[in-house]
Amino acid sequence: MDVRLDPADEYMHELEEDSTFNESMYFNFYDIEADLGGFVRLGNRANEGYAEATTCLYLPGGRVAFMYGRPEITGNDAFDAGGMTFEVVEPFEELKVAYDGKVVLLDDPLAMADPRKAFTENPYDDCRIELTYRKVSEMVGGEPTEQHERSGEEFARGHYEQLVAAAGTIGVGETGWKVQGFGLRDHSWGPRTWQAPWYYRWLTANFGSEFGFMGSRIARRDRDGIRGGFVWDGDELHLAHDFRISTEWTAGAGYHQRIAATLVTKDGDREREWNVIGEVMNLIPLRNRRDGMVTRISEGMTRWTLEDGRVGYGLSEYLDQIIDEQPVGIDE
Repeated sequence: MDVRLDPADEYMHELEEDSTFNESMYFNFYDIEADLGGFVRLGNRANEGYAEATTCLYLPGGRVAFMYGRPEITGNDAFDAGGMTFEVVEPFEELKVAYDGKVVLLDDPLAMADPRKAFTENPYDDCRIELTYRKVSEMVGGEPTEQHERSGEEFARGHYEQLVAAAGTIGVGETGWKVQGFGLRDHSWGPRTWQAPWYYRWLTANFGSEFGFMGSRIARRDRDGIRGGFVWDGDELHLAHDFRISTEWTAGAGYHQRIAATLVTKDGDREREWNVIGEVMNLIPLRNRRDGMVTRISEGMTRWTLEDGRVGYGLSEYLDQIIDEQPVGIDE
């Protein structure tokens, strides 16, 4: 599939007529020294009159500071809503992320499975995030030159990702941290609903500036779907043409807790497998509902171990449609 990507794509795209048009940016990070990680996301859904604004911090000691809101917006002119702003300083090189608002503090992050109860019964505090994200890897992705999604399965027509370094400050209440970590960012635009995939697995990992990967598996209701990703070896990107994954789940609600994954790349005639084990350190389940469907997005801060013993950190994001109170992708 041929894609195009220009520096102008770092900025906002024209608002399209589709009622579910979404333009979003996402940034994650983990700082080993501070034992602090998290992600922020802002998704403009201007035709529906709101943005999706998410702040999630995995705090030292196991608590999670979290906020989700749907602040009102009337256009797609900027990423600026709900106290969150994203600024492009230099395309493909440097961006700034800021958040100034409230977070709910969860001693038990799994309580967010019932968001009304979690937001009602847990304390709040002020949160301030000021991070600068700078390039580590080259960009991966763009906008396809030809239509590649079937009607009803649109999720991210334009989409690219990049491994990055994150530096700045984070404060929750009276506690503050200086952040020096690594992560991944993405940018998507086009029609999107969270109900379009049957399920997906999205794994991101950083091992300092010299190694990292992303693995993606998107399943469709009536076929296997898409498998891919990339590996960054510190000098160049290796695109994955296959991505295999198996998961160990918790009893009961079925949250992912241990992952074995293989990315398969090919450079010329040489095929290589990159094997990794993931141990979920902390997890918060999020929920989205539309048209009678319930979608769960489980966000796991994860420790990754390569075959050679190197250890890295990142996110494991599992999206599943929920049928009979179970995730539909639990067999993989």
